[in-house]
Amino acid sequence: MKKHLLLTAILACNFAAYAQNKIVTVTNLLPVDREFETVELTKKSLGLPSSAKLENYAVKETKSGLSLESQSVDNDGDGKADVLLFQPKISASSEKEYEIVPSDAADSKNINCYSRFVPERTDDYAWENNKVAFRTYGPVAQKMVEDKIPGGTLTSGIDGWLKRVDYPIINKWYEKATLGTGTYHKDTGEGLDNFHVGDSRGIGGIAVNEKGKYYFSKNFISWKTITTGPIRTSFILNYAKWDANGHKITESKLISLDYGSYLSRFEIAIKGTKNIAAGITLHDKKGTIGTNVEEGWLSHW
Repeated sequence: MKKHLLLTAILACNFAAYAQNKIVTVTNLLPVDREFETVELTKKSLGLPSSAKLENYAVKETKSGLSLESQSVDNDGDGKADVLLFQPKISASSEKEYEIVPSDAADSKNINCYSRFVPERTDDYAWENNKVAFRTYGPVAQKMVEDKIPGGTLTSGIDGWLKRVDYPIINKWYEKATLGTGTYHKDTGEGLDNFHVGDSRGIGGIAVNEKGKYYFSKNFISWKTITTGPIRTSFILNYAKWDANGHKITESKLISLDYGSYLSRFEIAIKGTKNIAAGITLHDKKGTIGTNVEEGWLSHW
């Protein structure tokens, strides 16, 4: 986890200084080849006027003229793209220039990074890329548990699905489960869901620590898909206000997953506390745990 965050930060810092004249230089300071790391470009970083449309620009390698796949994203929902994404491939200890050029080509129809609300399976929200898939649970699944109806799930924890293939599987797996032609809990060659969330934090849920006791939200109550595409899928989940030992907590999550990454990014807006924890479920207390408080990471294998 530490390495992933470090690499992203280096890329972000090293293109910003060279964004004039629509030429972007990406520098790899590490002695290893790097790919599947996303560069985000804004109109400001490119010196473009506010009236410009990022979806009308493309990315090319300056030296070879090779066009790279890119994706424009409207993060704030105002109908205008806020960032232009691309993923450079950089050799060890080197740099490469990219030209941001006007383009009238349509956005790529290649949806490697995908997410959606899944009403046919109660009310999950699921997301995936070419490496892994995840899901979490909505208010209908919560009410089923509270009303003692079988098949519900009461948790704001995160479920993880293991993939053997690089193509999308969410729709396919849910369809066979819904039609009764198969189950995603058994691996038939594409992978499976073998991670049990239950009422735990799953693989990265959060909690509030008050006087040594943990408190956490129930299922999400609303969702909004921001983008799907070749490089990124992102969405917002909102939660009902909840109580943590007398503190009223307000919580929402902006979750994104980029092409080639095994890690989702969670940007969590929370009010009512300053004591936040993130958890990974340790089934049967097995596995190897790693932590570094000073550098801010934890892991479980």
